[in-house]
Amino acid sequence: MITSNALHRRRFLMGSVFALAAGPALAAPADPYAASPFRKLTPAQWKAKLRPESFAVLREAATERPGTSPLLNEHRKGVFVCAGCGLALFDARWKFESGTGWPSFYTAIKGALGKKSDFDIGYARTEYHCAQCLGHQGHVFDDGPRPTGLRYCNNGVALRFVPA
Repeated sequence: MITSNALHRRRFLMGSVFALAAGPALAAPADPYAASPFRKLTPAQWKAKLRPESFAVLREAATERPGTSPLLNEHRKGVFVCAGCGLALFDARWKFESGTGWPSFYTAIKGALGKKSDFDIGYARTEYHCAQCLGHQGHVFDDGPRPTGLRYCNNGVALRFVPA
């Protein structure tokens, strides 16, 4: 007769064997931007590189006042890039008018953003940042339009627009 503890041990051991056999297939993907020179900049170097309002958002996770970004009215073809490092984050076709006062997008360029949980205002939100320089961009919410249902709510001072 096999006891409950023995069954749990067997399941654990068998699962471990399968996980070891799978090896790198189950490992987290490597960070393609790990060696980025932008990750080595000091706060003083960032301050010298960025406008004060961009530094506050990108490096200190501040939020710009709603309705103040000139990018709210940007509707040309092109791409929105990180104001810190120039990495392309959003295609202009993905921008939509959310009515929130910040530039909003329903999807991002694959691999361009990192995400983490943020409890800064007392409840859970998903913060996203530039994958290359780790600069704070904004928060993503699940109240956006089709086809994704997402709203990437971005600080305008964290972006630059590059027309096509």
